[in-house]
Amino acid sequence: MDIAELEAEAAALVLDAFDETTALRLGRVLVDLALAGNLPVVIDIRTANRTLFHAALPGSAPLNDLWALRKSNTALRFHEASLLVGARHRAKGESLAKHGLDTADYADHGGAVPIWVKGVGVVAAATVSGLPQVEDHKLVVRGLKALMAA
Repeated sequence: MDIAELEAEAAALVLDAFDETTALRLGRVLVDLALAGNLPVVIDIRTANRTLFHAALPGSAPLNDLWALRKSNTALRFHEASLLVGARHRAKGESLAKHGLDTADYADHGGAVPIWVKGVGVVAAATVSGLPQVEDHKLVVRGLKALMAA
């Protein structure tokens, strides 16, 4: 996915509202999608200071939890999908270090998507870890689109 495509996708993923109940609904949608595909992933939805939903599905590993945290930290810090942050860095020959961010806490690999609310801004991040980074990202986007269509 290129930068323009990721930017256009982000512009379309804006919710009218988001709270704990919405996080639970999104988490359930993502779990259902992952289970239907027999995908060994961790699903995490959180704000900057609170976990709203977390599930570790069969076949996932403890390392996936760490990746989810690092990717969501990135999405919450930049207010952009972690895949988009990584694409921008690669295009400019930069890294997270340019921003003074430690890779022990941040990862600019795909899988974390910020949750935007109209008139509010970024309120949380939804993250999947366990698949190749583009597939992690696409699963979150599918979940958000399904939530918006419901």
